[in-house]
Amino acid sequence: MGCTYSVYGVGKKKKPSIPEVVVFAPCMRTPAQCDLQRALKGLIPRAVTDRLSCLRNRIALVAEDTGGSAITELQQALEEYLSILVGLTKKEHGLEDLVEFKWKNLEDGRQETIVANAWFELLSVVHMMAMLTLSEADSLMIPKDYSGSGFRVVSTDCKRDAVDLLLKAAGYLEFCVRNVLCRIPPEIKQSMSKDLQDGVLEAISIQALGQGTEIQLGLAIESQKATLSVKRRLACELLIYYSQAYQCLSGCDLSHGYGKKHMWFIKWKFVEAKAAAYYYHGLVLDKGSEPTCHISAVCCFLAAQELLVESKKACISFCLAAPVTRAPPLWGAMKHLHQKIPEVASRKSQMYGYLLEQEKALQTLPELPDFQLSLRPDDYELPAMDPAWDSENLEKQGQPLKNHLKDCEDEIETE
Repeated sequence: MGCTYSVYGVGKKKKPSIPEVVVFAPCMRTPAQCDLQRALKGLIPRAVTDRLSCLRNRIALVAEDTGGSAITELQQALEEYLSILVGLTKKEHGLEDLVEFKWKNLEDGRQETIVANAWFELLSVVHMMAMLTLSEADSLMIPKDYSGSGFRVVSTDCKRDAVDLLLKAAGYLEFCVRNVLCRIPPEIKQSMSKDLQDGVLEAISIQALGQGTEIQLGLAIESQKATLSVKRRLACELLIYYSQAYQCLSGCDLSHGYGKKHMWFIKWKFVEAKAAAYYYHGLVLDKGSEPTCHISAVCCFLAAQELLVESKKACISFCLAAPVTRAPPLWGAMKHLHQKIPEVASRKSQMYGYLLEQEKALQTLPELPDFQLSLRPDDYELPAMDPAWDSENLEKQGQPLKNHLKDCEDEIETE
């Protein structure tokens, strides 16, 4: 039935020992072997069971043989698998808790979760789709070639495509939090991977919106049409996103594999965003004519400079946290800011040094403006349930499911 593939095992591309990370995503989880046929034997048509098992095995094999790099094929297989899997979650079918679904980390192959719940399986599938989408966005932001100048060049189209992918991934994760986790009993949640905690999923969803905003800020900096107010707004929104992501993550158990690294990533990007927000707020304030405007602006520039130094330390901590990764060369908005902030802070401090000496009481850091967030996760809906689950189709194939379940209930009552 075409359930297995061997082409990926030939000439498999080795991963670099220390991977580079632009778009951060926790370790991808993949299906592990489980006996669907045995658990569902006699309950649903053999053809449906075979398709479930075939697609699940295909997903596991392709993911393992390619390291998750065959993104398009995996996404298609996951969508097809979901359309059949949805049938197991329907209460009227009574099949939610019959199969023990197994999942493991793709990176080390360690089996981490065995749960007899169809909603857990659905959650794991949509989560895998989100991680694949983040991985695809990451690959777009890490070009294979460098320009002749030695600097990394990412095309505008790649950046815009990456933003679209980040919104899509955020939509998958938001769907998990709002529509799937609420259907899983608390005792089952406790046995699930820490990567599937509500706060962790919500934090990744929000951070994806933050990284999309960072790319937009970089595009605004490159555009001659973007005003200073637009750049300040994007920088302030970026800070809000990472502040929210930090709040979501701070209430989670981070003792699992990627937990501490994930927190360091949020801290790093939060400090970077804060530096950007104060820098652009300072430029806006410096447009004023009052001495207090210039004093406040200098305070913003000096704060941004200190935050930039702090962000470099946070970046190193993120890279060194297990598993070790490499930070990308400076790109986009942060490349611009690492050049501009020290220069502007030094120049403006010298220019308005006399004001700072005269008005020491006014040397306080102004509050940043608050903005309504612009980016929202894409809406996601589960695919339509496969026609094989229609009651007429089930009965035609000699498996009247409702009758079978009724018989089972009668046997339980008799006992």
